[in-house]
Amino acid sequence: MKTIKGPAVFLAQFAGGGPHLQNLNDMAKWAKECGFIGVQLPSWDSRVMDLARAAESKTYCDELKGAMARHGIEPTELSAHLQGQLVAVHPAYDLQFDNFAPAEVHGNPSKRQAWAVKQMEYVAKASRNLGLRNVAAFPGALAWPYLYPWPQRPPGLIEAAFDELAKRWKPILDIFAEQGQNCCFEVHPGEDIFDGTTFEMFLERVKGHAACNILYDPSHFVLQQLDYLEYIDIYKDRIKMFHVKDAEFRPTGRQGVYSGYAPWVGRAGRFRSLGDGQVDFGGIFSKMAANNFEGWAVLEWECALKHPEDGAREGSAFIKKHIIRVTEKAFDDFAAGGDSSVALRTLGLK
Repeated sequence: MKTIKGPAVFLAQFAGGGPHLQNLNDMAKWAKECGFIGVQLPSWDSRVMDLARAAESKTYCDELKGAMARHGIEPTELSAHLQGQLVAVHPAYDLQFDNFAPAEVHGNPSKRQAWAVKQMEYVAKASRNLGLRNVAAFPGALAWPYLYPWPQRPPGLIEAAFDELAKRWKPILDIFAEQGQNCCFEVHPGEDIFDGTTFEMFLERVKGHAACNILYDPSHFVLQQLDYLEYIDIYKDRIKMFHVKDAEFRPTGRQGVYSGYAPWVGRAGRFRSLGDGQVDFGGIFSKMAANNFEGWAVLEWECALKHPEDGAREGSAFIKKHIIRVTEKAFDDFAAGGDSSVALRTLGLK
């Protein structure tokens, strides 16, 4: 069994959040003060890193690692959520998702997609140069507007969307494999891969690609009312990353799972700071330990109520409390009964 590494924190929700969070050196110092030992880096944020330079220069990556190490912090993984999102965008979301890309590709979906693919190549190479193994990404979505089958979907629409999604991602996954990297898709509403069934649909179309893996985040499964503990057992061989994020689901006579038009504070399902929601993290960390999860426990903070810096400090302590230092021996070793030959003679077999 493996002891999960951590606690670590995903910097995306904190970068730029105050004068002390404007560059990687200061973010690392802040993270250490909060009790973290690792940081997950948003690769699109220039305050954190120059992605193109990181893809080209191991020396630059060593400098980044050195800046973090001076504060007792190490990088855990890179995130390419925003770039991955742009690999596949339904036209209904073109205007919103243009904001994830530079101005020169706005209003041109094909150029935006090409930019995103190149970004994913940079991320794979930068992750290798940093000595890392796993990258987080969104897969994008072509079929999401048709989630609920009303009006009735044209036959083959979902299948065609997943065929195209796989066609776009297969060359990227090949690049990741060449660089010795895992592309870990965050299974997330709003993406075409949002549960186990959709992950399997995609995985089948990329021929079980070894670089195609999962970022596990139980908060999204609470909001879907999916069994997030069984999910770990089903996909344990593909789960390479772990976002520790809490959530709660409190349906009322007015709303349930489909409550997305309400503001976050008023939704039946909403994200919470660690320990304030309903996720069974004791069960999750036990499953991770039993299944030999080799990665990091990374706080992703999202809460409509609590201040982020309080959530960070509380979250660090929460993760540290839940990490299981796995045992190196069985609890009943003291009563061991000798070698197997004795047992066989006892059974009358020898």
